[in-house]
Amino acid sequence: MTDLVIPAPAVPSVPTSTGGRFPVRRVFCVGRNYAAHAREMGHDPDREPPFFFTKPADAVVTDDGATPYPPMTERLEHEVELVVAIGVGGADVPVTDALDHVWGYGVGLDLTRRDLQAEAKRLGRPWDMAKGFDASAPVGTLVPAADVDPTHGTIELTVDGERRQHGDLADQIWSVAEVVAELSRAVRLEPGDLVMTGTPDGVGVVVPGSVLVGTIEGVGTVRTTVRPAPLQA
Repeated sequence: MTDLVIPAPAVPSVPTSTGGRFPVRRVFCVGRNYAAHAREMGHDPDREPPFFFTKPADAVVTDDGATPYPPMTERLEHEVELVVAIGVGGADVPVTDALDHVWGYGVGLDLTRRDLQAEAKRLGRPWDMAKGFDASAPVGTLVPAADVDPTHGTIELTVDGERRQHGDLADQIWSVAEVVAELSRAVRLEPGDLVMTGTPDGVGVVVPGSVLVGTIEGVGTVRTTVRPAPLQA
């Protein structure tokens, strides 16, 4: 084996209700998977194939850790989402088999630098810096798939105790099985992949000091506090 010229990076991981930790390989996100959210973002929802974007694995924040307010934005927004943890890899997975590839589920936050996203859209540029910045993906404890019905259940988010987002998993345009199957057509899924499945309407701004709590009925909770960004050296 060739010696590494720098230390190998640590593998991010998410706690599970079984006591172990789930190693994170990649993070995929589905855009506009709830009709009401699509409308609030200025789009007409329909059944065109879902589209995906990514976040780095090390963008994941776990164990109720604090989330630093990111640089280069004046409009940081919250999006609460069902997170799907892939335990069995595969490509071109049929919808009928897709849930067999899921290890478990959790609650996550897709934090977004909305002003950067709007500018990227205006200029026809990628969203990477709007979605994939450091600490942009707080994720709660994962629970095994056998304990969850991903087709329905209340999903909501509060900021400082005030409810901002409220919906139901049944409102998803594309079901979890359909999302997993469609994503597996574009890339081969591998154990350790996380898929964030979209957010209901009600997205809004958070500021340093905001306490965010996302919950999904039958799945769990994610909690994080937005803290001021560290001073740059």
